[in-house]
Amino acid sequence: MKKIILNIAFTLLAVSLFAQVDRTEMPTAGPAPKIDLGETQSFTLDNGLKVFVVENHKLPQVAFSLQLDIDPVKEGDKAGAADIAGDLMSKGTTTMSKEDLNFAVDYIGARFFTSATSIYGASLKKHQKKMLEIMSDVVKNADFKEEELEKLKTQYISGIQTEKDDPDAIARNVRQVLLYGKDHPYGEISTEETINNITLQDAKDFYSTYFKPNVAYLAVVGDISLKEAKPLIEKYFGDWQKGDVPTFEYPMPEKPENIQFAFVNKPGAVQSVVSAFNVIDLKPGSADAIPSSVANGILGGGFVSKLNLNLREEHSYTYGARSSIDTDELVGSFSASAKVRNEVSDSALTEMMNEIMAMRKGEITEGELETIKNYRTGTFAIGLENPQTKARFAINTVKYDLPVDYYNNYLKNLAAVTLEDVKDVSKKYINPFNGYVLIVGNQEEVAAKIKALSPTGMIKFYDTFGNEAAETTLVEAPEGVTAEKVIQNYIEALGGEKKLKKVESLRLEMKTNMQGMDITITAVNKKPNMYMSSVVGNGMVFQKQVYNGKAGQNSSPRGKEMMSEEELEDMKIESVIFPELLYNTDEYSTELLGIDTKNGEKVYVVEITKPNGDKQKDFFSVDSHLEVASETSVETPQGPMLMERSFSDYKEVNGIMIPHTITEPAGPQLMTLKVEKALVNGKVDDSEFAIEE
Repeated sequence: MKKIILNIAFTLLAVSLFAQVDRTEMPTAGPAPKIDLGETQSFTLDNGLKVFVVENHKLPQVAFSLQLDIDPVKEGDKAGAADIAGDLMSKGTTTMSKEDLNFAVDYIGARFFTSATSIYGASLKKHQKKMLEIMSDVVKNADFKEEELEKLKTQYISGIQTEKDDPDAIARNVRQVLLYGKDHPYGEISTEETINNITLQDAKDFYSTYFKPNVAYLAVVGDISLKEAKPLIEKYFGDWQKGDVPTFEYPMPEKPENIQFAFVNKPGAVQSVVSAFNVIDLKPGSADAIPSSVANGILGGGFVSKLNLNLREEHSYTYGARSSIDTDELVGSFSASAKVRNEVSDSALTEMMNEIMAMRKGEITEGELETIKNYRTGTFAIGLENPQTKARFAINTVKYDLPVDYYNNYLKNLAAVTLEDVKDVSKKYINPFNGYVLIVGNQEEVAAKIKALSPTGMIKFYDTFGNEAAETTLVEAPEGVTAEKVIQNYIEALGGEKKLKKVESLRLEMKTNMQGMDITITAVNKKPNMYMSSVVGNGMVFQKQVYNGKAGQNSSPRGKEMMSEEELEDMKIESVIFPELLYNTDEYSTELLGIDTKNGEKVYVVEITKPNGDKQKDFFSVDSHLEVASETSVETPQGPMLMERSFSDYKEVNGIMIPHTITEPAGPQLMTLKVEKALVNGKVDDSEFAIEE
């Protein structure tokens, strides 16, 4: 009973105190919390390697983080060489093969990775010597192999092909080119061509030129003292040879005098990526750096920012709208972006620009200012719980020539930011009116509405890599060219109707690589309408489809299931070896939409309506008459999605032209299939189409 009475008393006291608070006024901010980062201990080896030691004895582990401090390198027609060199460093040394290196890391349960400008290793304290042995061996003795280069080039190209279908990646690429220009290292984009241009010597040259101790910082964080760390670092890195490292200077990119509107066509897209951006001259640690971070927080740096509250909460245009003000030693940038539905692309852009203009006009409240200052105070304090943060602060202080007490005074300087400070930096740095607006979206549905918002009534078109492109609208085909004629020319290009009708079976065995795994895909067709396909990797069948003309079965590691009636209807169509022979019959209908550009060449665009009502667009080369690509819309939980397959590298097989490179989506990735074996009228046993029990 006493406990109950005591609880009631406390509750009444809390209610009484709450009632005395005037909630119509924002509480007065208290003084900035005092923080003491403590002293980060450091020393420099004779070869110039700067080492920072941060003790943290909470866990028995140590992390070693090596960073290069070099100027950005312009790579030209070999863009991507530095990144590939960084990845190759983890593929073996002159003393350890790739397999031995991977085993050594796994054996001690360590984390280890390399990049163009860094190496990171972390392990339990009892394995710290082995970790340093591995790291120093990679730093000093990386051994680049041609076969590893070719594997990486294949992975990079696969990633680039995937990005061609990713609106966010497209927007990022084109933004870089527009902001910085292709003659600036920040504006260089890796393409399939630049990756293919990279040689093993290019990677070796980058490694031997830039991985020098006199331009490197090493942060040592964890269960280790300076007294213990210094002899270890001297032992493993003391003989690392220093050398001259080239430096570069680049001019500040020019800003357009007036806002420029840019558009990248993403056919079939149901959403647009809308963004606005401009370059800025804002160095890390400068007087405007902290006020700018506050200004960005108010505009688009969090959930309660102006952009998000407007575009998401008020108008439901998007799941999230964000902005950033990025400092950089060379050239910084401001950017705001959101992914929105096609039908509201113009409205979302209008609201985004309204919020940007409001910031530039200084329409900011004390409440907004205090909210973001409190938020940043909290995130800064939370960040200090990670000892890596303290190491980063120590390196930044030296790297950017900051005052020694810069981070100790960070919260005090944050608290001192005034409304006038934020208004000043907003007007100074948030200025896409001397920058760009970029839309990546469906030209048919969006471009005209965006063009109406351009002050000049004009927009420039770009491809996925930031190259200027023609406005890709369909043009009428020449008089006399019909869908029937285009299909007939394609059939003739394949080998002719007579030869195609004689094909009784077709087997394609294709190879690809996904996430480092070699995949084999086999597809077999046999008349009258039998079909089998399988996807195999590492000896495991990931997917198999079998259709024997009457029944069908899907198999996967989760089990087997018979095809539904709807799937069987689809298989009747897909199992036909050359469905093009039926396009000009009553079962199908075709419509020539016009001439467009696809994969760099002029194509006839023909819409095909199948017997089941499904539609697809086929693209036939104006010059060769062969099919270049096909597009089909499929339903997904996120809405309709355009699936595109491309065909190239046609080769004659038993009198029939077969594409030997096929590119198609595989989930979020783009998969390139290389035909290793193509058999026309080879022996195919009916057992391949058997339904398994």
